[in-house]
Amino acid sequence: MKKKILIIGKKSFVTSILKEELKKYFFIKIIDFENFLRKKEDIKKFNYIINCSLNKRYITKKYNFKNDFDYIIAKEIKDLDINYILFSTRKVYKIGDNLRENSPKKPPNIYSKNKLITENRLLALLKNKILILRVSNLIGYSKVRNPRKIHNTFIDQFFLNIKKGYVIDNKNNYKDFLSSNQFSKIIKILISKKIYGIYNVSIGRKVYLNDIIKWLNFYNNKKIIVKRLPKIYPQENFYLNNSKLLKSLNIKLSLTKLKKDCKRISKSYFKK
Repeated sequence: MKKKILIIGKKSFVTSILKEELKKYFFIKIIDFENFLRKKEDIKKFNYIINCSLNKRYITKKYNFKNDFDYIIAKEIKDLDINYILFSTRKVYKIGDNLRENSPKKPPNIYSKNKLITENRLLALLKNKILILRVSNLIGYSKVRNPRKIHNTFIDQFFLNIKKGYVIDNKNNYKDFLSSNQFSKIIKILISKKIYGIYNVSIGRKVYLNDIIKWLNFYNNKKIIVKRLPKIYPQENFYLNNSKLLKSLNIKLSLTKLKKDCKRISKSYFKK
């Protein structure tokens, strides 16, 4: 029998990419957070809940459980036979390289501080029914109509700059990126293998920003101005150690695959 997955957050970019992959293997239902609160009695039939919705106040205000959608949902399912997937952030760690799940935590902003609080609250509440994923930068092209944009990602900023006719020269700066295609397949395997605990979800190596820009711009035929990196641009070079994830899933993630996925995104955007 197919596992039943409830995804909360209709206008989320992550919802859109997960839907395409997970519907091949599982029964998928997508609702918004308000609808979840109205129909609590319907959730018993699901094996997993994945929350992709977010309260704006959770990003900008000091932690308050009333703004924590994950905590609110977790309280509703704590006594039910339902597993929960929490999307956390790589920003719970101190900036650095080869960051492992047990590396020192030093959240730099309100959002990441709140995420670390949420992690601890859900671990205490759900115990062995929780899968916490500390996700690196996702690269993907959303097909959602009128997506709810709460904050810009690297790829959002890239396309905003492209519309203005320029890209940024990021010199030797790097981050840890993962394509939406790779990400959704990882989620599929995690669910299929019934894996729990805390995992870094990343490609697990340095990915230079100028390379990402080059791949995303591959099918752009218009002349583009290259601008210098602004002095106020934050230097947040990092990469996550993903060995725990790869060992548990028995998979490999390659830079070549990331490059191909970036070029596919470029083709979807510039050849549409």
